[in-house]
Amino acid sequence: MVIEAPETVETEKKQVCCDGGGEHPRVWLTIPDDTGWVECNYCDKRFVLKK
Repeated sequence: MVIEAPETVETEKKQVCCDGGGEHPRVWLTIPDDTGWVECNYCDKRFVLKK
């Protein structure tokens, strides 16, 4: 069973920040080369690197 992320954002940058729309502290995340995506540990928002 695959559970979809609550929100997915496509980006051209490998380093992104997430603040959950003000719902949690701002965190900086780095998208790894091997997966091409990263999820926020607070709100599960997924950031996907555009190809």
